[in-house]
Amino acid sequence: MTDSDPVRLYRTVRLIRRFEERAIELVDAGEIVGGIHPYLGQEGVAAGVCAALAADDLVTGTHRGHGHVLAKGADPARMLAELCGRVTGLNRGRGGSMHAADFGVGVLGANAIVGAAGAILTGAVWERRRRGADVVGATFFGDGAVNEGMLLEAFNLAALWRVPVLFVCENNGWATTMPVAGAVAGTVAGRAAAFGMPAAAVDGQDPEAVREVTAAAVARMRAGGGPELIEAHTYRFDAHHTFEHRVRLDYRPPQEVAAGRSRDPVDIQGARLPPAVRAEVDAAVEAVLAAAVDFALAGPHPDPATALDHLYASGLTARTGGG
Repeated sequence: MTDSDPVRLYRTVRLIRRFEERAIELVDAGEIVGGIHPYLGQEGVAAGVCAALAADDLVTGTHRGHGHVLAKGADPARMLAELCGRVTGLNRGRGGSMHAADFGVGVLGANAIVGAAGAILTGAVWERRRRGADVVGATFFGDGAVNEGMLLEAFNLAALWRVPVLFVCENNGWATTMPVAGAVAGTVAGRAAAFGMPAAAVDGQDPEAVREVTAAAVARMRAGGGPELIEAHTYRFDAHHTFEHRVRLDYRPPQEVAAGRSRDPVDIQGARLPPAVRAEVDAAVEAVLAAAVDFALAGPHPDPATALDHLYASGLTARTGGG
């Protein structure tokens, strides 16, 4: 049901890292319009959580969501094509970086609205459990979301209805440019306690530690234990958004960034592998991403005439506005 293989776990963190780096290159080249929110440094959280989930389990993510989508098993080539706005992408080039989804692997979508993904997942898991499906869900959010009403409402309903949702706080210490100490009263775990949810903290830079604490939580939830919260302490290595590469915002002390980068989840997990095995995985990942870039750039852009297609599940096409 789940994956504890250290090689596969390393491959996931390495894949996410190199995917993000290649995506930044495509932003710089103008192939990804509008930029992205890099997940660099936080790979251990997505990899560890998703390694403890079953194939049918559900996931929702954030505006910094590429890692969540990839860790759950989405095709990197189609994901990269989505970022490039091509019809060969996961969502025909219409979702882009902040709204990528792949229902085939249980990813109900990234979400650009801070805190909204938790409510979406709570409803989705509740509905499937009502139909008898043995599924649980994991929803990711940042420390900046813990003050959002939508997320707190999701906590309440999940706890009240005993919905097996794992609320994963990726606490990287910063909500855009706001330090967590200046924005969050109390604690993240304290918010879970207010709704009667168990909570655990974990080193988000260690993929295996994340997998282990997630596996224990998932086992309890699947047995009827209700929702739980994990606070994964992590660090964002790069900008909040690639826009910062141009404007050079100065809000994080250099010594803090250096300390954060000293604990790299790719290196932490890679050190558990023999050097030859690690090199083999690295080479395989490079080949996958080289092919992904070729695939993404070869795909056509959507025809502007179809901009209103796919708005309705029935297939109804919306009318254009009248003058």
